[in-house]
Amino acid sequence: MDQKQLATEVNKRRTFAIISHPDAGKTTITEQLLLFGGVVREAGTVKARKTGNFAKSDWMEIEKKRGISVTSSVMQFDYAGKRINILDTPGHEDFSEDTYRTLMAVDSAVMVIDSAKGIEPQTKKLFQICKMRGIPIFTFINKLDRDGREPLDLVNELEEVLGIDAYPMNWPIGMGKGLAGLYDIYNNRIELHTDEPSFIKLDENGEPVEKTTELEDSVFEDAIMEVQLMKEAGNQFDADKIATGDLTPVFFGSALTNFGVKTFLDAYLEFAPKPSEHKDEAGEEIEPVSDQFSGFVFKIQANMNPNHRDRIAFLRICSGEFDRGMDVTLNRTGKALRLSNSTQFMADTRETVETAVAGDIVGLYDTGNFQIGDTIYSGKHGLQFEKLPQFTPELFMRVSAKNVMKQKSFHKGIQQLVQEGAVQLYTAYSTGDYILGAVGQLQFEVFQFRMQNEYNSEVVMEPMGKKTARWIDPEQLDEKMSSSRNILVRDRFEQPLFLFENQFAERWFQDKYPDIKLTAKL
Repeated sequence: MDQKQLATEVNKRRTFAIISHPDAGKTTITEQLLLFGGVVREAGTVKARKTGNFAKSDWMEIEKKRGISVTSSVMQFDYAGKRINILDTPGHEDFSEDTYRTLMAVDSAVMVIDSAKGIEPQTKKLFQICKMRGIPIFTFINKLDRDGREPLDLVNELEEVLGIDAYPMNWPIGMGKGLAGLYDIYNNRIELHTDEPSFIKLDENGEPVEKTTELEDSVFEDAIMEVQLMKEAGNQFDADKIATGDLTPVFFGSALTNFGVKTFLDAYLEFAPKPSEHKDEAGEEIEPVSDQFSGFVFKIQANMNPNHRDRIAFLRICSGEFDRGMDVTLNRTGKALRLSNSTQFMADTRETVETAVAGDIVGLYDTGNFQIGDTIYSGKHGLQFEKLPQFTPELFMRVSAKNVMKQKSFHKGIQQLVQEGAVQLYTAYSTGDYILGAVGQLQFEVFQFRMQNEYNSEVVMEPMGKKTARWIDPEQLDEKMSSSRNILVRDRFEQPLFLFENQFAERWFQDKYPDIKLTAKL
């Protein structure tokens, strides 16, 4: 396509992540958005019980069993003339690294908050990452169908705890069993809580255009008074501040009953940004409508299709146009690749993608070429995007195959799962034992479950407890430096590092070897 067509297509893209604390309703709201996009006929809930109607975005077997999201899902659909890419992220803090990397691949974020619990620790952490990147944040305060905290308290908490200005786009009229509707401030109307969508138009003074008995209830009067107070004392609506991430539009609703979700989606599409520039390592901004195709791998997932044992590299297209079968260069190795096997996602279902543009997320079938953080590009002009965040593991486990006759599947499973980046693999220098590192215990449980279910390999996990990982220059290494309090291992790139028992052991080592330089990251 020519430059004008490319710009038109790029401007239609809206790519966002949904972030929240676990159980705030993040996956449920994703389901409702897919419903509006015509992708699913019936929204599933995370805990589907005996109906088998599991959430579309929770495709992994362990997610269905435990009722939590443990991996980012990618979903794409068209709505109101826009092409929407949703990335549903895991809420559990043990999977923060996956979420952090995902936030590098989006242009905005939707923050889901439980109306009964307010801002929880994980929400705060993820918000800070968004704020650091300056990406627009849209807030959806969920679960109005249950009794929750006062709306004014929730909005004040947003401003005080997160340090961001908030502007309510709508306001609850009642809550829980007494939920009567929403005062839609932005559209100047009242959305009634009825089985079918029903609205009452208001004039510029906030009075009903036509007389109606529904508004005579005291709960409506209370809501109208609160809205007047917000209009007089609250923040002013400012689209520019939304675009810079300094003001969050706040929407109330219930994802479970699909109330207020469409109103949110329509407003989101009006103010969410189109694909923005991405910086390369030199700090130069790469324009989305550039002639050169480029993108970076922010996630690798093994066995999305258990029947084919495949590996998918998730690519955020940063510039130009993707065409299936195109030739690109992998910057890390300088290797030329042909992208003939590519896919677009609907959680666990997919279809071959022929073309895509900046802002889109595509899946590349991977035979082992890609690593997280890789940049690919077309043409002769080399390019490497900024590094993605990496966490140094704190918890460690020795891992071995329970059945020594199944070493082949054991080794294959370990090699494929560690490439996803959730757990790190180390090898003991002296014995060659495998050691896994992770930032949270749940990652080990998921690893063990997937080894059994996806590779038919039972594993024995022996806890080593918390350790401090520190890398050492190979030229400075003497294997005699190793002891029970600082175990010498290799990472999967064959670089040496020590696993220190605690800070005291690290200080003792530094006192004994003052010329040795230790680093927290490779």
